[in-house]
Amino acid sequence: MKTLIPSLSSPPHALLPSSPPPSPLPPIISRRLAITLSLSLSSLTFPFPSLSAVLPSPCPSSAAVTSKAFLDISIADKPAGRIIIGLFGAASPAAATRFASLASGSAGVSFRRKEFIKIAPTFVQHAGVRSYGIDADLARRGSGMDLAADELISEWAAEADRCAGLRSTAGTVGIVVRNPARSAPATRIVARNGRIEVEEEGEVGPNGTEFVIATRDSPEMDEAAVAVGRVIDGMDVVEKIAGVSAVRDNTGSPYFR
Repeated sequence: MKTLIPSLSSPPHALLPSSPPPSPLPPIISRRLAITLSLSLSSLTFPFPSLSAVLPSPCPSSAAVTSKAFLDISIADKPAGRIIIGLFGAASPAAATRFASLASGSAGVSFRRKEFIKIAPTFVQHAGVRSYGIDADLARRGSGMDLAADELISEWAAEADRCAGLRSTAGTVGIVVRNPARSAPATRIVARNGRIEVEEEGEVGPNGTEFVIATRDSPEMDEAAVAVGRVIDGMDVVEKIAGVSAVRDNTGSPYFR
């Protein structure tokens, strides 16, 4: 499996030396098991008007860019190029702020050395950060951030209400806030402290740090992610990511039943 490992850039245009191999992948949620990519942490610039000066736009295709972030990508330990993302700080303020803080590392935790875990026909998906262990501890200590998607779901719902039709066109960047394929929680009866209780068992939902980049029009992204920005330079790098060989999900085989 080919691996892409991001390296954090600081200051904005300087790349740090290569780091040790990345930690194990988080659980894969894809139908097509994706490769791992490494992503070099992005710095941010703010050459645009203040958020108060920009009115929210009804759809991501025409949303105003209020700031920029860049991601330096490596594939198989070799630099693949830079992706520059314009962020929608007025249209999706909470989601754009979340992405910016994770890209820059100001949240205490970052996208640095995290992998892309899914290559789908219409998008590529990055793993984000874990909502447990050292990542969660660093987020709480660094910025008080609670790694959860709850506060971002309302922005996703508002975006869906404002904009009819397809929202995630090629180049759209979004944070995953829900899993449309998530099954209803199963129930089981357990004995606890001398009492019989019914409890639910369900899948763990997104934590609001995984992000996706549309490689072409993607209704699947509309169902799962709130738009935080668009690629304004470096779609060729996104296509390189999408072109990396991926292991197909074979869990439908009788051997896994």
